Parts: sequence; C-alpha cells; structure tokens
Amino acid sequence: MPTIVVDVMPKAELLDPQGKAVAGALARLGKSEFSGVRIGKRFELEVAGEVDAKLLDEVREIAEDMLSNQVIEDVVDIRVEGNGAPGETH
Repeated sequence: MPTIVVDVMPKAELLDPQGKAVAGALARLGKSEFSGVRIGKRFELEVAGEVDAKLLDEVREIAEDMLSNQVIEDVVDIRVEGNGAPGETH
C-alpha cells in the first residue's frame, strides 16, 4: 500500500523557537558541528489504490489548506513511499 508523505517546515524567514532550543542543547552537549536546527512536521497519508498525478494534486491542495498554516509554513515536499510508489517528488 503506497503512502504519500508531506513535509511541512516553518518559513525560512521566521524564527523557529523549537529548532533554536534543540540547537542550544546540541551545543551544550559539545556537538558544535551543527550550526542550526529547524523543526517541521511530517504527515503520512496511506492510499488504498494507485497514486496518480491527479491524486498528488489533491494532496498538494490538502497540504496547503489543512496540513499547513501558509502564513508561517511552507509545504516543502510531497512524495510517495511504499508499494506502487512511482518514485515521483511533487
């Protein structure tokens, strides 16, 4: 069964307080090789049938309308994983 994965991240120009907190914790642990951290969201939508371009377009619309807050977040990737995945990133 294919799964459509949607990744949502805070807009690059906005402060990411969760990412800043994790970056600070990494620095305190001596992990200075990381210069920054950004934290986003991942949604997995299981599909009962085949994934085609029309369905991916519908998922894009759902991602922009429901899964993200377009004022402060960007949908950065939509991809198909699992059986029947066409290997396409949208």
